[in-house]
Amino acid sequence: MTRLLLGAAMLALLAGCATVKQPELDVAVQSSGQIWNAVAHYSGRTFLSGPRWTGTQGPQLTAIDQNGQRAAYPSGAWNSWAPGRDAANVFVNINALRLEGDKLWVVDTGSPEFGGNPVSQGAKLVCIDLPTNQVVRTYFFGPDIAMAGSYVDDVRFSAGKAFLTDAGNAGIIVVDLETGEARRVLNQHASVVARPDRDLILSNQVVKAPNGQPLRVNADPLEVSIDGVWLYYGALQGPWFKVRIQDLANPALPPEQLAARVEFFADIPATGGSVMDAQGNLYFSDLAHDAMRVRRPDGQIETLIVDKRLHWVDAPFLDKDGTLWLPTPQMDRVALFNKGKSLVQWPVGVYRLSTQR
Repeated sequence: MTRLLLGAAMLALLAGCATVKQPELDVAVQSSGQIWNAVAHYSGRTFLSGPRWTGTQGPQLTAIDQNGQRAAYPSGAWNSWAPGRDAANVFVNINALRLEGDKLWVVDTGSPEFGGNPVSQGAKLVCIDLPTNQVVRTYFFGPDIAMAGSYVDDVRFSAGKAFLTDAGNAGIIVVDLETGEARRVLNQHASVVARPDRDLILSNQVVKAPNGQPLRVNADPLEVSIDGVWLYYGALQGPWFKVRIQDLANPALPPEQLAARVEFFADIPATGGSVMDAQGNLYFSDLAHDAMRVRRPDGQIETLIVDKRLHWVDAPFLDKDGTLWLPTPQMDRVALFNKGKSLVQWPVGVYRLSTQR
């Protein structure tokens, strides 16, 4: 009888384990016309953007207030670019948003076309003061920084510097936030160039570039370690590498010495984007499996959720309550990568996922 009771108890325990539910997704916002790959949330407002070449409709940067009202941000004028227009005070093609305190930083690739060249004064990093809704500074990247074929992709900050990845003309851009001076480092280094043996696979198919070849995306995701010592980065398809912030920030360090100080960090799979919390947990999307995973500080990788709605989560945002905001632009389904025919499944959503257990 005792054995039977123990057996029954064990079955009950196993049954309980089998029925443990994965976290639930909450729909934050949806659209039937706009394709968003970046999101930030501040004081009740949600900010959303998406690259022009996806076929997205509406403003490059949208703000949604607490009542659900949508408006071009910070103004209609900043969202009014058209071919041939001066690009200095308008958004040409936003690829990333980053919230730092009460400042929203906007990464403008400056190139309206995928694989194209930045237009004059198009490639830039724009800082918006959210309490006043005013642009307070713009850092322009001239043709020596945002070069032919450049695609200024994403940004992180540390020690008075901004670090940006160039997913087109592979490299890392270092900006002194006080002086505005920008430098390129690790140009065409193995750590920033997409490897030919790592295809980007979604829905069991290799994603093809417009030229019919497997899509290769150079330096894309990046994070700063919680102690401010390291910059972690890699090509979209992985793996990731690391280099010391102090070495990146040192203009006197010869390029060959900087290159020699790059180290392997982690074999992160193809990801649309990442975010790191204050404890050093690295949250990233796993594009091949419609999943969100987390790399713990000890190197262990855990699965948070697998859900077909999370198709190409791009740049996650982590709010102060520990909630992940997950934009799903379905990049592999846009017309550009499908011989001119959009396969995007509407509505396009931004989801919320709690990291608290």
